[in-house]
Amino acid sequence: MSSESRELLGIDPSELRFAFELKKQISCSLHLTNTTDGYIAFKVKTTSPKKYCVRPNNGIVAPRSTFDVLVTMQAQREAPPDMHCRDKFLVQSAVVSKESTPKDISGDMFTKESGNVVDEARLKVVYAPPSEPASINEGSDHESLGSLSYQETTRELAEPETITSESEPLASISKLKEERNPADQQNNKLRDELREELDLLRREIRRHNGCFSLVFVLVVAVLGILVGYLMNIPACVTM
Repeated sequence: MSSESRELLGIDPSELRFAFELKKQISCSLHLTNTTDGYIAFKVKTTSPKKYCVRPNNGIVAPRSTFDVLVTMQAQREAPPDMHCRDKFLVQSAVVSKESTPKDISGDMFTKESGNVVDEARLKVVYAPPSEPASINEGSDHESLGSLSYQETTRELAEPETITSESEPLASISKLKEERNPADQQNNKLRDELREELDLLRREIRRHNGCFSLVFVLVVAVLGILVGYLMNIPACVTM
């Protein structure tokens, strides 16, 4: 089959518009419409593959049918200057046989050298405030869409990025204090018991005028060391 290029899929919308919010994943849909009588394979690429997840990033659209693709932007910590986004997407398409499956899709089938009928569509990304749609100035984007480097969006959708709030460290400290309290109480109880034993032994020593064996004296010394060690254990968490 001779190679040629023509429009194979209708793509709606013609640009990806995200209602931008900080620290939040945002999604929008692409509707791919096959108005031909053949089977059309597609692949979606982007200039920022680490920033976006596309599900699915390739597939086959049956004749006279529509295929929906979900594009998700990962949570962003900061907004770009003037809310202007330079990211771009590329939708490649090619005529394939009825027997083809998504597993058969490869990058080579979208080149003219493959001999397939192929097509490409380039889409801009636009950030809009959450409360109102952003106006689009077509003349403000001086970068050529065709000169960008597109990569396959094969990443799975990541879990929402964890944003640590100011209250989380305090909650962690409180939880640590709660975990330490039972141990502190047990140490205090043991410390008091050892102190009582030591006081009792000292009274016994005084009462018997020091007439105790060397072993008895060593026991008293060991108890004294244990009491001193326990008294040096901090009773609370130092912030």
